[in-house]
Amino acid sequence: MRSTTSRPACRRFIASLAACVALAATSGCTVPIDAVAGISVTEDGRLLGVMMVCGHRIDGATLYVADDDPDKSVTVGSWTAERPLTPGLTTWTLDSPARGWTATEPLTPLSPKTTYSLYGWTKDNSWSSGNVSFTLADRNRLTPGSVRYLAFSEDGDEAAVTVPMPEFEARACRDM
Repeated sequence: MRSTTSRPACRRFIASLAACVALAATSGCTVPIDAVAGISVTEDGRLLGVMMVCGHRIDGATLYVADDDPDKSVTVGSWTAERPLTPGLTTWTLDSPARGWTATEPLTPLSPKTTYSLYGWTKDNSWSSGNVSFTLADRNRLTPGSVRYLAFSEDGDEAAVTVPMPEFEARACRDM
């Protein structure tokens, strides 16, 4: 039986298929997310980082001002945990050294009308957390014991929500 497909058409198909495979192989460049970052405040109004690790580990966290060009994002604070954070809830103050944390880049003063983002990371880029964005106005609406974080609905929509700390602990990993 003789094929009715021409050799040039077959070559184009194979070349297209190879290009699609190459694109698919190189497009998955993000670090897998396995934790949820949030913010809260202490009784005296100091900013708290909140991290709910869901299954693996997180080594530290960074607070930054995002830019459309990732190379132009500005870090305004970065912290490394003395021991990797394992599954569960962790909080730490961002404005001063917290026990169990090293400020690798101390927090710079925050400005009104600027949007900040906090996320967690691992030293080897094996895991990360989802980020939470906020302004000083968002921070000022927080009360001690409440957490602002980015939650996802069942249809994939995302929204910043503020919930009591026990509710965050119970549902954050389900909401990612």
